[in-house]
Amino acid sequence: MNNRAVISTAAAPSAIGPYSQAVKVGNTVWISGQIPLNPDTMDVVPGGIEAETRQVFANLRAIAEAAGGSLDSSVKINISLTDLANFQIVNAVMSEEFTEPYPARACVQVAALPRGVQVEIEAILAL
Repeated sequence: MNNRAVISTAAAPSAIGPYSQAVKVGNTVWISGQIPLNPDTMDVVPGGIEAETRQVFANLRAIAEAAGGSLDSSVKINISLTDLANFQIVNAVMSEEFTEPYPARACVQVAALPRGVQVEIEAILAL
């Protein structure tokens, strides 16, 4: 694929496996699932689900900007939570991060996430 570009920024956590932070093909960017890692220390941020969610969106924002977009370029968001009881907290943080029209979204509960975190979010952008 000649029109495939890997997006990478030091402002978001480096990949902790065999994947890219994001891949851009044409005007579409697929951002890998982000967990609440501080990009400077690669440690999970303390403070519970709200702090974790804010860090995840900061990581997504940094990658979106490195790709030439913003969070508002998102057309689809996929959220994984280890406890759906945190759904309203994540919704509240998400409502601060986006302006209307909001992206399409899915939210599911999963058994576990890497590093024992409570939330992981991925995004698809249209630039």
